[in-house]
Amino acid sequence: MASRNLWHMRSNFLLGSRCWMIQYSTEMLLKSISLRLFGVKCGNAGSEPLENENLLNNLLTMGVNIDMAKKRQPGVFNRMVTNEQDVQMFLLSKGASKEAIASIISRYPRAITRTTESLSKRWDLWRKIITSDLEIVNILERSPESFFRSRNNEGLEKNINFLCSVGLTSKCLCRLLTSAPRTFSNSLDLNKQMIEFLQDVCLSLGYNDRADFVRKIILKNPFILIQSTKRVKANIEFLQSTFTLDKEELLVLICGSGAGILDLSNDYVKRNYKNIKEKLFSFGCTEEEAQKFVLSYPDMIFLAEKKFNDKIDYLIEEKISISQIIENPRVLDSSINTLKSRIKELVHAGYNLSTSNITVLSCSQKRYQAKLKKIKKTALGA
Repeated sequence: MASRNLWHMRSNFLLGSRCWMIQYSTEMLLKSISLRLFGVKCGNAGSEPLENENLLNNLLTMGVNIDMAKKRQPGVFNRMVTNEQDVQMFLLSKGASKEAIASIISRYPRAITRTTESLSKRWDLWRKIITSDLEIVNILERSPESFFRSRNNEGLEKNINFLCSVGLTSKCLCRLLTSAPRTFSNSLDLNKQMIEFLQDVCLSLGYNDRADFVRKIILKNPFILIQSTKRVKANIEFLQSTFTLDKEELLVLICGSGAGILDLSNDYVKRNYKNIKEKLFSFGCTEEEAQKFVLSYPDMIFLAEKKFNDKIDYLIEEKISISQIIENPRVLDSSINTLKSRIKELVHAGYNLSTSNITVLSCSQKRYQAKLKKIKKTALGA
């Protein structure tokens, strides 16, 4: 009897052990499968996300340049939900052609992430500034980012209302929309800070028409509202101290030809001005001549050191005097390749650059061709 009980106990123990081992093995197997599946997920997390094939097909059908669009904003092609067909229908209803829409999306593919409701609201806000749908379409063709960059219509409306309230005209606002659309993505406080700063500058220079002052600067330099007041202040102080300008002279400069440099890095302005002076000094120019040269055409400060130096050196090699360059600073606006090709053609036509007017080197291509034709005709007559 005792041996039978012992046998039963042994059987139960072995059976229990076997069940426990089976249960343990099953759990381990399930864990192993779970871990393997998790491992596959983790492994795929670092790989490139799949492109939306329907989106690609739709865009190809619309005539979009896929390579250009991918290069500009590749992330758009990984979205599972886009609104390309709605965007196309919306723009068609506003008078845009299919070709224009394809070009817009090619250059700014993020446009297809906007909803019809958002686009309609934004269009209505733009129509407060711009007189016709066709004009907006033309702006979009030139600069699609200006319209599609932001979806914050509330911020856009607040900024439009504020800028109108300080005296900016539709012409000013249109310039801002097309050239510096980030102005309307700024917080209202940022735009207020810059406008108030410019108004304070206006009064400090003895000019009481603050609205006129702000309008003039923005029309000359629409990028000023997307820069810091610290940067603009530093550049105004640089101009006043470097050229020893009185209030009236400074007012005329920053409302006119000097407005363009107000948003540049102050270090960049100082470095380029120093280079201009040193280069002119190397040809025997005085401090006064260097200052006169920059004040007559402040855009010279945009030219990086190497570009400025290379152009001066090339013109001197071609027997054009430094005094001719100082009197005609706009010749440095032309690229070095344009200068080379024009000088070659003019010399071949018998034009003496060392004794003649060199403005022909910087005029528009149309005017240049007319002038060259006239020079050739005169040479043949002689």
